[in-house]
Amino acid sequence: MKLGIFGGTFNPVHYGHLRAAEEVRQRLGLMKVIFMPAGNPPLKSADLQPGAHRLEMTKRAVSSNPRFEVSDIECRGKGKSYSVDTMKSLRSLYPGDRLFFILGADAFLDLPHWKSPMEVVGLSDFAVIPRHPYGIEDTLSSPYLKDGGACAGDTKAGLFKSTLLGGRSVFFLTVTNIDISSTMIRKLISAGRSVKYLLPEEVESYIISNRLYRRRRG
Repeated sequence: MKLGIFGGTFNPVHYGHLRAAEEVRQRLGLMKVIFMPAGNPPLKSADLQPGAHRLEMTKRAVSSNPRFEVSDIECRGKGKSYSVDTMKSLRSLYPGDRLFFILGADAFLDLPHWKSPMEVVGLSDFAVIPRHPYGIEDTLSSPYLKDGGACAGDTKAGLFKSTLLGGRSVFFLTVTNIDISSTMIRKLISAGRSVKYLLPEEVESYIISNRLYRRRRG
């Protein structure tokens, strides 16, 4: 079975995340996409909500899609969350399945700064999507691509395939550009402005009920 692993802080999750996951799922023929909110990422931002909140928001966001699931594997951990440790755990949980690590082009290009990057690229296939300001062309400069980043694919379909050092495959996919970011949503909420139609109503309701991302009054 082919499974997508979609990690991120999801602080908060929004329609950009959901649409990208759906397009990757359909185009790569994935049985499911597992959303995996980061627990305690190495580079933690000041406005990162606790894992329990981000986990609940993500669960609410995907509840209507039977092909989407949420994993708490990182949120229930007590230490720093590193992709190499998470992917090892997932390999144990899904020993007979083919895993696709879904991530943005910015994160893919940042691989040299991750913990044990060569080990990470050997644990699963990758599905890389554009993330402003990085496009597919930029990702071909990654030092973890075999044969200098040689690709085969379909320009019209926006789907290219290359090979990682170690033999795993990496797919570069162009997805619908929805210009929404979690940073934008947090700023709007902090300023007391509406975020309707940027994220699912269930997530917006949870944010309001728990007074998340509001500006602290001094």
